[in-house]
Amino acid sequence: MAIVAGDGEQLVSHGGGPPRRQPLRGGDLLLVRPRDHHTIIGGLHFYNIAFPAAGWRAFTGLAGADPAGGSLPPLVHTGDDRGAQTCAAALERFHDAPRQTDLIRFWCEVLDLLTHGADTPGQPLEIPAWLLTATAAMSHEEHLREGVPRLRELAHVSDGHLARSMRRYYGTTPTEFVADARLRRAATLLATTTRTIADIAYTCGFTSASYFTRRFRDAHGASPRQFRVAARNAFVPA
Repeated sequence: MAIVAGDGEQLVSHGGGPPRRQPLRGGDLLLVRPRDHHTIIGGLHFYNIAFPAAGWRAFTGLAGADPAGGSLPPLVHTGDDRGAQTCAAALERFHDAPRQTDLIRFWCEVLDLLTHGADTPGQPLEIPAWLLTATAAMSHEEHLREGVPRLRELAHVSDGHLARSMRRYYGTTPTEFVADARLRRAATLLATTTRTIADIAYTCGFTSASYFTRRFRDAHGASPRQFRVAARNAFVPA
């Protein structure tokens, strides 16, 4: 979310805790995470762009940075309108036949502002090496099929420590992380291969094609077959 003009605040709560206040003003850029329940208060004009949380986590993991930690949504005050310009340009690109590269470009610009664009830089949250290694390894299909038990083995820490670390650094649980990773891998295979939907479901660790279709539709708003057609049209326009 990029604040264009005005002064106000948002009330943020998650995990059943009491709401906390976060002041907002023109020039602010903030990342509202799936776990954040928030309400905007005051006369604010802003851009609000939603994108898949699982894809963002994968992108920031590959980039070696993850600004999503902390009890409040990550926020920087850029001191200018760079955040608003970034969002306006993204909306213009996405308006007609958006491509995968458009989303990646937008993420690159947002990540750069979140990590380097503040007029008062903060201390980044450093993800432990063991957690980065374990979560990165879960992109392999043989690990995805084994699911959460395999993630626990790769982490080499107690179940409680893994759960706490996943919540702190990724804002999710081991079960949710694996489910997102499976759906993300399935989306990649649907877009880039000709493998059958049943084969992709099995490869990514789903027990049945019908259950996979249900979960995929919930996550992407389209069936696997519809997603495959749309993805091919996005990369190779008709």
